[in-house]
Amino acid sequence: MNSVLVLNASLERLHYVPLRRAVTLLLAKKAEIVEESGRRLRASSLDLPEPLVIRLLCYVFVPFRTPHVTRRKILLRDGRCRYCGATVGPLTVDHVLPRSRGGRTTWENCVAACLPCNQRKNDRTPQEARMRLIGGPPVQPRYWITGPGRTDTAWT
Repeated sequence: MNSVLVLNASLERLHYVPLRRAVTLLLAKKAEIVEESGRRLRASSLDLPEPLVIRLLCYVFVPFRTPHVTRRKILLRDGRCRYCGATVGPLTVDHVLPRSRGGRTTWENCVAACLPCNQRKNDRTPQEARMRLIGGPPVQPRYWITGPGRTDTAWT
């Protein structure tokens, strides 16, 4: 099933919807086509270009939400071991303040670490293990783009 990228009235990326929902928004005059696929959608009383990207005509307020902390997102944020800088081998998630000492799973307490560094640090803080965090303390990302990794349009 084809998915269509939905842009807000300000042209910021919102999300992907199925083609059927996109056509419903177009017919209700709540959206307009920004980019077409080149194919046509035809019915007895309808002839419409198939949309790839639509833009809502009315602005939809989207409140800022903190992205959820997941293992995958932490590894994507850091991309390498925060203790030695290694990019080869499996990366794990390390809690700067260990969970056994009250450390929580938050953006500011979790970093990517290679297996040897994570085992070396063990159940200690970086200062106790005499290890330094490369790039300073971990921070929460300002934004996170979600949605399927499409590469067929210039809007991804």
